[in-house]
Amino acid sequence: MNTKKWTALDLVQIALVAALYVALTMTPPLNTIAYGAYQFRVSEMLNFLAFYHRKYIIAVTIGCMIANFYSFELIDVFVGGGSTLVFVTLGVFLFKKYMNERILGGLFNKAFFYFSIFFALSMFTIALELTVLYQLPFFFTWFTTGVGELASLLVGAFVIERLAKQIDFTK
Repeated sequence: MNTKKWTALDLVQIALVAALYVALTMTPPLNTIAYGAYQFRVSEMLNFLAFYHRKYIIAVTIGCMIANFYSFELIDVFVGGGSTLVFVTLGVFLFKKYMNERILGGLFNKAFFYFSIFFALSMFTIALELTVLYQLPFFFTWFTTGVGELASLLVGAFVIERLAKQIDFTK
């Protein structure tokens, strides 16, 4: 989306989603499971909003960067935020064509399911960061962060899809 055409409403929605991401990441007790080698971020469900409107890519990226500012190192702002920007954008590009299809007996939106797996695999960036900064074992850390990401996204797929029936995220 061309930023020159963003309205005040777009900017408010971006700010609200970014703030919601921060709140869902940093508010106790959610903050105890949102950082480190074992992550389950409830806020990651907001990534699915990007399937409804691309402005939410910016929103979740900003939210992630702010939440990561309070994590391990300043580098996490750029690694986590950059990873979010790249992989949410790429995921929407790759899987948006499946938005109206169902999978697993109608249980999941196909785009959301594929995105969940794709984004969980992208956690290699976080595993690499934690390996470099804290000498954590790479493959084990990739596995644990990936499993946490997959779980949070699969739960989030249900939540966001039901919310989208009540709230028009396309505007």
